[in-house]
Amino acid sequence: MTTFDKREEGFEKQFAVDEELKFKAQARRNRLLGLWVAGKLGLTGDAATAYAKEVVAADFEAGDRDVVHKVTKDLAAKGEAITESELGTKMIELMAQAIAQVKAGT
Repeated sequence: MTTFDKREEGFEKQFAVDEELKFKAQARRNRLLGLWVAGKLGLTGDAATAYAKEVVAADFEAGDRDVVHKVTKDLAAKGEAITESELGTKMIELMAQAIAQVKAGT
């Protein structure tokens, strides 16, 4: 195997690791967002955990847009107004927290 082949293999492995981290962090961020929104909706315990799972599942269907749509709709139904900008800021904050948690293995 040439040096170039070894470097290429190394880059491919790093890409796979990075993609796995991204997937795990995004799922963690959505769970944290779901728990945060659940608190705003007055949900606690098992109900909050179930709601967080719904938010994570919304991302698997069609990505961040569905997550944003779901939580803004659910908050609006409870009379809690939040703009997409505010929600986007919260999602960025939670993504940083999620990445740190995933890297720490917690």
